[in-house]
Amino acid sequence: MENSPGKKKGSPWWYLLAVIPCIGTLFPSFYSSVSPTLWGIPFFYWYQMLWVIISAVLTFIMYRALRDS
Repeated sequence: MENSPGKKKGSPWWYLLAVIPCIGTLFPSFYSSVSPTLWGIPFFYWYQMLWVIISAVLTFIMYRALRDS
């Protein structure tokens, strides 16, 4: 099969952005503590919620980079 002449293939390097959140949450022993707290929320919870936001931002960046590829 040939690729369509009008379509470009996206760089596979953009897909490595999806690995970053996996690595950030891979070792729970790193972030399984109560302190430091953020507005009374233990570190264990706000660290994971921070990765939800980071994951959404990275997914948006990947979408924008690969959308027109």
